[in-house]
Amino acid sequence: MLKYEAIAKELRDDIVNGVYSPGQQLALEKEMCEQYGVSRITIKRAVDELVKQGLVVKRRGSGTFVKSLEDQDVKELSMANQFNGFAATYKERDVKSKILRFDIVHPEKDIAAKLQITEDDFIYDIIRVRSLDGEPIVIEYTQMPIQLIPGLKRSVLEKSIYSFIENELKFKIQSAHRTVRAVMPTEEEKQELAIEGVLPLLEVEQVAFLDDGRPFEFSISRHRGDRNVFRSVSIR
Repeated sequence: MLKYEAIAKELRDDIVNGVYSPGQQLALEKEMCEQYGVSRITIKRAVDELVKQGLVVKRRGSGTFVKSLEDQDVKELSMANQFNGFAATYKERDVKSKILRFDIVHPEKDIAAKLQITEDDFIYDIIRVRSLDGEPIVIEYTQMPIQLIPGLKRSVLEKSIYSFIENELKFKIQSAHRTVRAVMPTEEEKQELAIEGVLPLLEVEQVAFLDDGRPFEFSISRHRGDRNVFRSVSIR
């Protein structure tokens, strides 16, 4: 972990744990330089990371302040959780993955374009049902380029793909473009998600990127509408 990342993580933990209250000002850059024994550039990168996570806001001429999130959970809103993946987000609960498909195929034209590869390249084609404490809550349709993410195995799919990417392949997951919509489940989805009667799903379509700008994942996740809440923070 780089120094600025370690500082950002420490500040984030302080915010999550209530050391800093909503609206409270962080120490000035000069003071944090002395506290951590690093340059202003390092502190600036750490604070910028918190801004990207939606935890603080910079006010020109005043300083950096913890955002007022009212009754929203800071942990749920942080970018860190969004890119840790499902298993890491709910690491304190019983997470299970049921693998419905794990194939190697050529991508369709539109998927190849999203992943910036050709139709002659190969991708993983994965379908998983993710459960929390024994209750299925989301079915994930994931496609990843093999040339960029080599070595995926069923044992990885049963745990965390994102953890494998960052800890084993040593890549840094940076960002994602998402579209969220309401859809009705298919018969197979109703069966896998234990849905009875009429219940819309929250569909999240995503293209995720590494920190060098390369797209590594196209996915569609369909969540039970009664078990999930999506929150966001907009930063100007």
